[in-house]
Amino acid sequence: MLIVDDEVTVREIFKDFFGASGYRVLTAEGADNAIEILNDREVDVIFLDLRLFGTNGLELGRRIRKEKPLAILFAITGWAGLFEVEECREAGFDDFFIKPVEFDMLQKAVEDAFERVERWRKR
Repeated sequence: MLIVDDEVTVREIFKDFFGASGYRVLTAEGADNAIEILNDREVDVIFLDLRLFGTNGLELGRRIRKEKPLAILFAITGWAGLFEVEECREAGFDDFFIKPVEFDMLQKAVEDAFERVERWRKR
């Protein structure tokens, strides 16, 4: 799993939470760092903050969707608007979460995402 957010606190909270649940969690502070990680490792579930410095999360999501069509992409943002939700769907995101997020909801989403990836790989 990869968490891409420019806020170090958010990355650490996600890493601690999902790491305690047994997931291998990688973190990136921006698009360039995320692309490096994705080029070097197999990552199936990705959380992208939409408001990143430089390349924003929507642009990064589009790029990842083209290069890794089976990856599960989750948008996370502190700014919620209908326009942004529609853009996320068009960019290929699988779901959209508003900060502050409820970790019970995220846990369920991640479990479902990994189950989906496993089903796809078995085909």
